Amino acid sequence: MALNLAQLGTPKPSKNGRAEADALAAARLRRTARILVVDDEAPVRSMIASTLERQGYDVQLACSGNEALEILELNAFDLVLTDLVMQDGNGINLLERIRGQQPQLPVVMVTAIHDIGVAIDSMRRGAYDYLLKPFERENLVNIVERALEHRQALQESHNYQQNLEQVVRARTEMLRQAMENLEHSYDITLEALGDALDLKDSETEGHSKRVTAYTIALARAMGISPIDIKIIARGAFLHDIGKMAIPDEILRKPGSLTPEEEQVMREHCTRGYHMLRKIPFLSAAAEIVFTHQEHYDGSGYPNGLRAGEIPVGARIFAVADTLDAITSDRPYRKSNSFDSAREEILRCSGTQFDPGVVEVFLKIPNELWQELRSEITGQSKRFSTFDISQIAPRPTL
Repeated sequence: MALNLAQLGTPKPSKNGRAEADALAAARLRRTARILVVDDEAPVRSMIASTLERQGYDVQLACSGNEALEILELNAFDLVLTDLVMQDGNGINLLERIRGQQPQLPVVMVTAIHDIGVAIDSMRRGAYDYLLKPFERENLVNIVERALEHRQALQESHNYQQNLEQVVRARTEMLRQAMENLEHSYDITLEALGDALDLKDSETEGHSKRVTAYTIALARAMGISPIDIKIIARGAFLHDIGKMAIPDEILRKPGSLTPEEEQVMREHCTRGYHMLRKIPFLSAAAEIVFTHQEHYDGSGYPNGLRAGEIPVGARIFAVADTLDAITSDRPYRKSNSFDSAREEILRCSGTQFDPGVVEVFLKIPNELWQELRSEITGQSKRFSTFDISQIAPRPTL
């Protein structure tokens, strides 16, 4: 709907000012409007054309519905006046074709049929108005002006809607960009937390980044959606965040832990979960932190969950975590090969690991894992932990 002056917050003009504005609007319509007149009677066409041309309109004539359609395909018009009954067909057919192709183009039916039923039918089919022959020239001019004002209102409404949609799209894009920037800031903060954990637990330096990259690659291979992969990646990266609350004498103890110390160490899952669960953008990732030590057969901790009770992200992480643990140096042993890791993961399928995840893992070549490890270790400054696009594309399985 067209905006009026009150909606724009401008003062209402006086009656004289309004009359002048209306006159200017009408003059503008007369100067610019193009009108197609369709009638198979030459005298009627000529009379209508001469009347409208004296009012300043640009008028073109057609003697049949078919000729009118050809003209409409090549030219733009602001209004069509068409006879209802013509030798090559009727104006209703032309009306319906115009409504189907140019729904905002008003059509006025001109006819000698004095039947209210015909008039009503024309209006139902989309005609703007109905003019009976014979008619006064003034009546013709008035109907044309009203039809053109209606057309202008439709155009303004359409333009307003388009502008509104553009504003909405622009603001949506600005919001999306702001959310991306905010999310990027969050991820930078998370990486700082991971670096702090590496300083506290030097035994696993770089482990969080590597296991996150492995988890992302495996999740992509399983067809997990990008949105869910981001959640899983954050959970994988922060899986050991609860160790920040574990006393150094236990976390850094060089020898074996006592049963009591082992119990304290196992609390890192729950501690990490409680650290993250109240942070809105990490609440879903907190579930992975809480369950990352659960085993597929129920032998894990802290709650002994089984199979589907364990979030899929935690099941994927478990395989990625073991892959990195076996292929990384530890103070008490040297790293083993990726082939050894594959054999161990296969051996524990159905007990520690989800067989479905293992099946997908085994179809991914060792070269992918080696490339990811090299990328993270040798070019860590260029590797962004949570940029999913960096991880190799999902392999064909």
